[in-house]
Amino acid sequence: MVKAAVMGADQNLDWHGLAASALEWWRDAGVDTIVEDEAFPWLDAPAPVAPVVASAPVPATAAMPDTLPAFLTWRAGAAAPEADWGGTAIAGSGPADATLMIIVDCPERGDRTQLMEGPTGALFDRMLAAIGQSRDTVALAAVCSRRPPTGRVPRDTEARLGEIARHHAGLAAPKRLLAMGDAATRALLTMNATEARGRLHTLQHKSGSMTQVVATHHPRVLIERPAMKMEAWRDLLLLTGETDT
Repeated sequence: MVKAAVMGADQNLDWHGLAASALEWWRDAGVDTIVEDEAFPWLDAPAPVAPVVASAPVPATAAMPDTLPAFLTWRAGAAAPEADWGGTAIAGSGPADATLMIIVDCPERGDRTQLMEGPTGALFDRMLAAIGQSRDTVALAAVCSRRPPTGRVPRDTEARLGEIARHHAGLAAPKRLLAMGDAATRALLTMNATEARGRLHTLQHKSGSMTQVVATHHPRVLIERPAMKMEAWRDLLLLTGETDT
């Protein structure tokens, strides 16, 4: 069975529970044998990708705070682009010093106090457990702090929201970042998840630090299309299987 690397996991976690959850996720992802019918170049170095600079100039309507606590307060306040959308604002969660950050598109329809609370969240939790992580060890945020009226990131504010997401990533400065779904991938890497999957991308922050980014499918897509779980599993292996730079 493939062994996943553990990044920054809390040694006091319930490892028996995590192992059971990981095995369940692996079974759902189709991992039932140590080899596949076709060879896969697991050890090949990823193709070099030009770094994405987080400071791309985008006209701003308000300056963003330059500390993480102040930013999170600003993110849920009246100055945020989506402040007039209604609903609950969820700026993010997780420890400030998390080495792994995950960004999704927006809150789910039923989210009230945290991102991904329903069935989507249950699958998300199993994905985290499969790589030795939990909501207590990762930073979790969304491109939109509130759910858009249409359920999709509006095109007219996409550039501004992308700038905000990159600024958030720069303040958090994780070693690795997982972008879940097209909207999150476009916000961070200016390309769709289909284009971005399968290789590491470098997000260069204004501070000079860098974050390695992996794109994958959103859990809600995996619920709709279970056959894609194997692709998501490979993305998780890419996320955890590389040496830190």
